[in-house]
Amino acid sequence: MADIAPLWPLRYDASLLAQVTAPPYDVIDAKMREELGRRHPHNVVHIDLPEGDGDKKYERAQGLFTEWQEMGVLVRDEAPAYWRYAQTFVPPGGGQSITRKGFFALVRAVPFSDRVVLPHERTLKGPKLDRIMLSRATRAALSPQFMLYSDPERSLDALLDGGEPFAKFTTPDGIKHEIWRVTDTASIAKITDAMQSRTLLIADGHHRYETSVAISEEFEAEAKERGIPTSPRSEHRFTFALLANGDDPDLVVFPTHRLIHSLPRFDWSTLLTEAAQLFDVTSLPNGSSADTAALKSLLSSQSRQALVAVGQHGQAALLVLRSDADLSKHPVLGKRPEVLRATAVALLHDGLIEHVLGVSPEAQAQKTNIKYLQDPTVGVEALARGEGQVLFMMNGTPVSTVRQVAEASEVMPQKSTFFYPKVPTGLCFHTLYPDRLIP
Repeated sequence: MADIAPLWPLRYDASLLAQVTAPPYDVIDAKMREELGRRHPHNVVHIDLPEGDGDKKYERAQGLFTEWQEMGVLVRDEAPAYWRYAQTFVPPGGGQSITRKGFFALVRAVPFSDRVVLPHERTLKGPKLDRIMLSRATRAALSPQFMLYSDPERSLDALLDGGEPFAKFTTPDGIKHEIWRVTDTASIAKITDAMQSRTLLIADGHHRYETSVAISEEFEAEAKERGIPTSPRSEHRFTFALLANGDDPDLVVFPTHRLIHSLPRFDWSTLLTEAAQLFDVTSLPNGSSADTAALKSLLSSQSRQALVAVGQHGQAALLVLRSDADLSKHPVLGKRPEVLRATAVALLHDGLIEHVLGVSPEAQAQKTNIKYLQDPTVGVEALARGEGQVLFMMNGTPVSTVRQVAEASEVMPQKSTFFYPKVPTGLCFHTLYPDRLIP
C-alpha cells in the first residue's frame, strides 16, 4: 500500500514564503505570471513557469534553480521531517473561515495500475510533457500533488500536531498558512507505518503525479545506462504531496457550476419539460436567481441529487432526481458504470447537457458551449448580459463519492471536484537524484 517517507527538502527561508510562493502552474494566467514575477526576484514562478521559447525556458529554469542553491536562497532543510500544514481561509462566496490541515510527505511514485495511488480524472498529454521537460531540467519535483487518505478515527492527528513551528504567514489572497515540522523519530515511524495500510486518492495534481512516475522510470533507466547504482530509497523513485484526511469534516469539496452558452437553439420551457423525465421539477419565483446564496442553501438541503437551473430572464427551477427514475435504462446514463450514473455531475452532463441540450461529449471536453464557474453570481450576471442561455448550479461532490468511483477504476466527469484553496508551489522542493537516498 502507500509507501511514504519524511521530507528532507530544499527550501526558502521561512521569512520569504509570503513573497516567493505561487499557485500551481496550471491556474496562473499571463497577468498573474507577471504580477508574481514582480513580487520577488526569487518567486518560484520564475522556475515553475520559466520565460523563454522552446527548450530555452527549461534551460533558464535549470540555471535559476542551480544559481539559487549556490546563492543560499534555497538550502537543504536541517533534518528529515513530516511537515504539518494548515490553511485558514474564507470559502468562495463567503461564510465562516475554515482551517484545512494536512501534512507534506514523500510518496513513492508508482503507476496507477498498482492501485496504490488512485486517480479520479483523465489527463492530457500536453501538460504532462511540459512538466516532464521541467523536471528533467531541474532534477526536481517543484510542485506538490494533493492527495487524500482515509482515517475516520483521525488517529494520526495527535502525532502530526506535535511538531515544532516553522512558518506562519499570510499570502495576498488572504489565506493564512502555518507549518510545523515533525522531527521526532518515533512519531515519524508511527506515521509511516500507519500509512502502509492505506491507499491515496489524488485530489489535485494528476498531471504532476503522472509526470513523477514517468520521470522515475526515465531516471532509473538513465542511471543504469551510466552505471550509477540505485536503491529502492533513491530520491527519483519518490514525489512529494500534501496528504490530507479525506474524513476530516474541514476538508470541503466546493461545487463548480456550469454556464451553457452559444447553443443554436434553446428554450427554457422545453428544458424543464425534458428534464421532468429524470427530475421532479419545481419552478421557483421569478427573480430567485438574484439570491444565489439562498439557491445554494436550497440545493444543500435536498436529500436526493439535485440541481438548480437559472434562465436568462430571472427564471429558476429546482431539479431533484425522481425517486422512481431508472437510470440504467436511460439512453445516455445507462451507458455509464453504476457507480457513476447517479452522481450529480453525470446526471447533469449526460442527462441534461448531452441528452436534452445536445452538447456532445467532444464539445463538452473542448468547452465549446460550457464555462465552468466557482461563483454562481458570475453566471447570473453573464445571463443578464446575454452571454449565456442557462446556468446550472450544483452541490459539491462528496469525497466519499469520488473515492468510490476511483476504487472502481472509473473516472469522474470533467470538473467534478473543486478543492479550495489550492496547495501552493514553493513551500519546499524535492530533488530527484538517483544516487541520493531519502531518509
